[in-house]
Amino acid sequence: MIVITGATGALNGATVDHLLARVPAAEIVVAVREPARARRFADLGVRVRRGDYADPASLPRAFEGADQLLLVSASDPGADAVALHRTAIDAAVAAGVGRVLYTSHQGAHPDSAFKPARDHAATERLLADSGLAWTALRNGFYAHSLTHLAGPWRETGTLTVPADGPVSWTAREDAAEAAAVILATLGGHGGPGADGHDGPTTDGHGGPAARGYDGPVTLTAAAAPTFHQVADLAAELSGRPVRCVTVGPEEWVATQVASGTPEFMARFTLGIYQAAAQGHFAGTDPLLSALLAREPRTVRDLLADAA
Repeated sequence: MIVITGATGALNGATVDHLLARVPAAEIVVAVREPARARRFADLGVRVRRGDYADPASLPRAFEGADQLLLVSASDPGADAVALHRTAIDAAVAAGVGRVLYTSHQGAHPDSAFKPARDHAATERLLADSGLAWTALRNGFYAHSLTHLAGPWRETGTLTVPADGPVSWTAREDAAEAAAVILATLGGHGGPGADGHDGPTTDGHGGPAARGYDGPVTLTAAAAPTFHQVADLAAELSGRPVRCVTVGPEEWVATQVASGTPEFMARFTLGIYQAAAQGHFAGTDPLLSALLAREPRTVRDLLADAA
């Protein structure tokens, strides 16, 4: 049995869709805060249970019988994400879950300027100390975020950033599909092993394929352009000049606040640029391409649609 949390959201909802092409619906359970919103999965034969990290009493039943449990990370920037994740991991231990797979981030690091990256690092430590078999799906920074971060470059011809650094922008849709491939492989339904080739499968509790997914697994696109390189690519695709301008962080925050962004969110977003400048989003890994059996989507693809 595979239990997937957060399936009414974009990431894990897409994972369920891809998983249904590989695994019988009877082997899938979605644990969601509002079961009524998961009706489309129930109509396909997927069991729907209520499970809310903020309601610990709901989790033992939600996770019951799980050979694999896909935990989506908390998405509220104002929440105590680590506490919520701790509650879910404790419930997984109590339920006797075979393996926890957690949607982490490539930039997970305790010293990152980006708060969610610190939360991911802390959650991975909780998993390592839990006694459970675990996999951290360290997804690259989701590419759709670039649409917001780049600002109105089509109108202004300018990307204004408070810091610059390489980012392996990765399509959320590709990360979701890769998670489904891993879950299906570990569940004994074939597909690529840890090296991306058809190989041995497992029942979710061990074996060669499972060992290939122990601990952190990095899933990124093939390139990590800087914001200046993104501007160059935008200029190429749009056929007109696009430049990247770096301003001081306080000037950038003030501009965001003046345009209507709450200061808390402006500083939250500032951490993305600063973590990129720290190099936390720079690495790339071929595993995502191997799992998808194709090249992942690129920044060029994203900007071509926008242009």
